[in-house]
Amino acid sequence: MPENNCGCSCGKSPTLIFPCSGAADVGEISDRVARKLTRDNVGKMFCLAGIGGHVDNIILSTSAAGKVFVIDGCPVDCAKKTLEHANIDDFVHMRVTDFGCVKGKSPATDETIAGIISQAKNLLSQKECC
Repeated sequence: MPENNCGCSCGKSPTLIFPCSGAADVGEISDRVARKLTRDNVGKMFCLAGIGGHVDNIILSTSAAGKVFVIDGCPVDCAKKTLEHANIDDFVHMRVTDFGCVKGKSPATDETIAGIISQAKNLLSQKECC
């Protein structure tokens, strides 16, 4: 059976993670959460700019992923909208501000990052990849 990181036996590629990485503090939080999830082998951070630029190989890889995880910093939902604009709509979505962070008032501390990582792992564990 093919080895994968999606948590099931579907044989699909691992979870791809797309953070908004925006200029605000909540964007920094989403970026740092994605990087830590990648280091923890929860998934692989992937290029949101490549999706927005309609880079064929990035779109194809994303479409073949076992799971796509989108992390937005705030309710503007730039990352979510970027994937939807590229006709990718099968993904798990979370928003940092839904977990107590306030845009412009939530420094990207280790404690804040850890709390959002916990929420992300919980959300991902609830969603099947197939």
